[in-house]
Amino acid sequence: MAKIIPTREDYRYFLEIPTRWADQDAYRHVNNAVYYTYFDTLVASFLGSLALAPEQDGIGVVVETMCRHHTPAFFPETLTAALRAGRIGTSSVRYEIGIFRPGHISACADGHFIHVQVDLADQHRTRAIPERLRNALVPLLTT
Repeated sequence: MAKIIPTREDYRYFLEIPTRWADQDAYRHVNNAVYYTYFDTLVASFLGSLALAPEQDGIGVVVETMCRHHTPAFFPETLTAALRAGRIGTSSVRYEIGIFRPGHISACADGHFIHVQVDLADQHRTRAIPERLRNALVPLLTT
């Protein structure tokens, strides 16, 4: 089965992330674990732009992550992290992410985070995605 590599046009929200010296490993490319920090930075940037109130809106906790690596990224580069919503449920959302090197249209890595919305005080109690978040997610849907 052929591997499908996403392209920039598959995404709706973008954030530039410069690589850091500490991101690279002994092989001189960005270490595989660092991509998760890029994913988290992208989703946190998107959510931060909404000015949600955790006490009223709850918080999203990660229940699943995945990353596929296609080609290496390097230091120093400024990568583009790209976001789309793969699925919006009642209390969960699947954030799909692509990481792009400068001048490349295909992702060097892609993956997802699944967040479940929970109550801030009792993080075992799920709650509905707040309307403000849902309204911001709908334009990110691509499927």
